[in-house]
Amino acid sequence: MKKLLFTLLMSGAFFSLQAQKYFTKTGNISFSATSSIEAIEASTRTASCVVDAATGNIEFAVLIKTFQFEKALMQEHFNENYMESDKYPKGSFKGKIDNIRDIKFNKDGSYKAKVSGVLEIHGVSKPVSTTADFTIGGGKIKANANFSVALADYNIKIPGAVSDKISKSAKISVVADFQELKK
Repeated sequence: MKKLLFTLLMSGAFFSLQAQKYFTKTGNISFSATSSIEAIEASTRTASCVVDAATGNIEFAVLIKTFQFEKALMQEHFNENYMESDKYPKGSFKGKIDNIRDIKFNKDGSYKAKVSGVLEIHGVSKPVSTTADFTIGGGKIKANANFSVALADYNIKIPGAVSDKISKSAKISVVADFQELKK
């Protein structure tokens, strides 16, 4: 009887944890490497993300070729010359919401999250940390975060001929609307 009770309790805990995952396949990631000479901006609405509300684990993934520019030539140069998208097709972030206990996914409100982890771009992995804002209301969960990365940190080389047209760092913005992950 004790074994059956233990098994039922563990099964309930397992299913309870399963219900506390949230995901999106339509996360919006945009970046700007704008200089005083030229606007260089792109975005994608195809980022995937999973957040585990029980552990705080968070993972993002995006295909680099899904970033859209206003000018087709910029997009071509971005994929072929700078990001080498055929060689490094995806960017990812794997980390943790450090203060996950402060975010009440089942209670409407605004919550500030401390996020840290590893960002991989262009085949290079580097630790990053930032803050994110979670807004929870009416059963909907929205998160957004902003941070900057130095292009040189990710071995993204800017040729001297255009170095004054491209910022040395990229400002990245992430916006995601999550839904409960149901198995």
